[in-house]
Amino acid sequence: MSYWSHFDPDRMRVPLYQNSLQIFFSVIYVAFYTTAINTINPSGDLDVVEGLLYVFTFGFLCDEISKFWKVGRYYFSFWSALNTVLYALLTVSFVTRMIALSHPLNSENRQKFNELSYNFLAFSAPLFWARLLLYVDTLRFFGTMFVVLKAMMLESITFFALLIVVLVGFLQAFVGLNQVENNAKAINFVVLAMINAILGSPAFDGFDNYSPPFGMVLYYLYTFVVMVVLLNILIALYNSAYQEITDNATDEYLALFAQKTMQFVRAPDENVFIAPLNLIEIFFLILPLEWWMQKDKYERINSYVMAFIYSPLLVLTAAVETRQAHVIRSNKRRGAEDEDECEEWEQLLDQCNFEADGWDRKVEATKPNVEQSAISECMELRKELVELKTVIEKVLGERRATSTVIDQPNLNSDATILEQ
Repeated sequence: MSYWSHFDPDRMRVPLYQNSLQIFFSVIYVAFYTTAINTINPSGDLDVVEGLLYVFTFGFLCDEISKFWKVGRYYFSFWSALNTVLYALLTVSFVTRMIALSHPLNSENRQKFNELSYNFLAFSAPLFWARLLLYVDTLRFFGTMFVVLKAMMLESITFFALLIVVLVGFLQAFVGLNQVENNAKAINFVVLAMINAILGSPAFDGFDNYSPPFGMVLYYLYTFVVMVVLLNILIALYNSAYQEITDNATDEYLALFAQKTMQFVRAPDENVFIAPLNLIEIFFLILPLEWWMQKDKYERINSYVMAFIYSPLLVLTAAVETRQAHVIRSNKRRGAEDEDECEEWEQLLDQCNFEADGWDRKVEATKPNVEQSAISECMELRKELVELKTVIEKVLGERRATSTVIDQPNLNSDATILEQ
């Protein structure tokens, strides 16, 4: 019931608080980017907003590397790949900006590298906003749509496998016709025309004079195969994936929600420093202190640091949790349930038939049997004790056989050892 008992930095391990703080930092991250891209510095100097943008990027990059190092290849997913590409683009932008700053002011090289840095920064804008979707997948609509998107990407593998075979075949035919025509510039036009056909904008004009009539006939065949056959196959695959996921939307959402929660609960770090606050942990705790300080003192310092940096959030969470504690105490006094708030997964519980779907059998088959495990350990320990007793009896028997003088105190001591 005490307010200060809830004012604990360990409460940051709660998945809800971690997710909320990640959303908060992501919104600030996008705000820094929007400000930086709309306030270009022609001189190439770094302002405060751009500096904070790159600091946040470095913190997020360190977090990705740390999780991949500790979790392994199972951590790699669609979102981690998207984040990696985004951070790589921003790293290139920062490096080119530093190269620009190394040249004299108002020089041509400085202006060129400064423009190149902003080009990489502007090129990464779609990834910045797509990154926000990573933290809203706990909402049912977005969570289901992300599962649909993932299924569509997997279904696209079949389409691209067929597309590559078709592209290689027709490209080889066009290259062969180009060698007959002996036109060195035509190959670029052919490649662009083939790409435009895939994107739904075929160009037939330039094939009138391309090895007539073979060039035009070949391009018509290519357009028919790509736009009529392959693209319709892709649409059918997408429709099948969408229908399959939406028919099972409840289970898909609950599975995604559980996976998201477990990612927070089973975090690779004991001390939760959410990026970019992980830079404080890296440069002020791990590097200067962890390698030589005693573990209990190091943990105490981590607790103090977390309490300081998370104090604004802990003020709110402690107030909310204290209020919930009073509500639970009031419910207990009235004989009601401890918690009378119906969560979303509880509302969806009547829509899930775990027994019919076979999930209850899967859970029972994979659930560890604690009692059986304890009994097995006791049986194994008893077996080892019997073996140890046999060895001691053998050693004592050999000692009695080889001893010429019987030492009563020693025998009593041996008998005591054997009894124990």
